Amino acid sequence: MTSSTESQTKITSTNGFPPGYFIIRSKSTGRLLDIAGDYAEDGTEVILWPEKESSLVESRRDPQANNQVFFIDTSGALCSRQSGHAIDIEEDRLVLRHRRPISLPFPNHYSHPLPTFYFIPSLAHPTPGQTPYLTGEIHITFQSDPTYPLFSSSPSWKRNTYVLTSLPLRKPRTFINDASEFLTSSLSGLASPFSSLFAGSGTTAHPTSSPDRGSSLKAPTTARPLTPTVRATPEDMTNIGIELADDEVLEEDKGDEAEVDDSDELKREVRMLTVSNEDKNGQGWNMTEGARMRRTFEVVSLRVGDRRMKN
Repeated sequence: MTSSTESQTKITSTNGFPPGYFIIRSKSTGRLLDIAGDYAEDGTEVILWPEKESSLVESRRDPQANNQVFFIDTSGALCSRQSGHAIDIEEDRLVLRHRRPISLPFPNHYSHPLPTFYFIPSLAHPTPGQTPYLTGEIHITFQSDPTYPLFSSSPSWKRNTYVLTSLPLRKPRTFINDASEFLTSSLSGLASPFSSLFAGSGTTAHPTSSPDRGSSLKAPTTARPLTPTVRATPEDMTNIGIELADDEVLEEDKGDEAEVDDSDELKREVRMLTVSNEDKNGQGWNMTEGARMRRTFEVVSLRVGDRRMKN
């Protein structure tokens, strides 16, 4: 009886996701997790794409939209309905993964246990003490270091939090944008010499005479202003030719440029974000609203039939 109960508990554990089939919607983009190109090949990327089928009733849905439908299987893996294959993490991307044989040394990039995805539902009325930035997030856990080093790794990876986030996409820069920026910088450059000239016009050297040493020039003594310490922003680094990858910039350090998502492209990308133990608490309170929304997802179950109207 005990073994039967334990087996039932394991099978019905869906890691916060609902039982049965469901869709996963990004709150920041309104798009759904989607197996790119409706492919079933190993390594096919999981992306965000506009919803193909609006009906949640199984009998009314177009089967062509099954690549936007997922489920949790009996092992606890997140799987695609369209192919039945599980979802894996490859570097920081979500990909479709075929089952593979064990290869040594195990685990490795090719052969490893599948990650476990956990959905933390949004709380309508969070109680005092509950961390608000955790609600609506999808977290990932691993049985081993997800970087799969050749040699034994430090256990520090266990203290990281791995969470899904969508990536915004800006419209490409146009000729008008570049011309406007060029004119602005040119006008600023023309104004600088004149401002320097007038700013220094009040400072002159005064000759002093001495019966013994003759005439000499003495420069006036002026106090040198203290230079404040300025923290370089990602935009400053870009301006001097240093490009930072998305995972090298903290969410709270991303400026307004990184918040813009106005591209006409249908596709958006979804990535796994690694939050270190040291940054976890600080990021929760310092994140912008846009960064918080990019980590928020909605999971909606599919229904067998229409909901009955209450009298």
